Amino acid sequence: MDDKEQIIALYHQMYQAMVEKDTVTLDDLHAPEFVLVHMTGMRQPKQAYIQAIADGTLNYFSAEHEQMDVTIDDDHATLQGRSRVSAAVFGGSRHTWPLQLTFQLVKRDGRWLFTESKASTY
Repeated sequence: MDDKEQIIALYHQMYQAMVEKDTVTLDDLHAPEFVLVHMTGMRQPKQAYIQAIADGTLNYFSAEHEQMDVTIDDDHATLQGRSRVSAAVFGGSRHTWPLQLTFQLVKRDGRWLFTESKASTY
């Protein structure tokens, strides 16, 4: 599997782990310095993000992936993924969002890891 295929596979793994509330996998896929930047501008560090999934603050039910664009520059990469995501977040009702996540990744010890994600809609 080449780097682009690995990064796309990570995107799929991440969503599956979010739906399954698989905190071990989420911890493994994200670098220690990972930050999720929500649509509101709120910055959520890795452990707070994973805890919010575990405790149901962020509930993900499914994701239908529509587009993934990957740009690689040596050991750094950007992935822009567009998916229709069924979720209920921060006490809101379940809704299907056209969610765009723009990830920054770094390759460490031969593995790609997410370092940042910025959420928006499309």
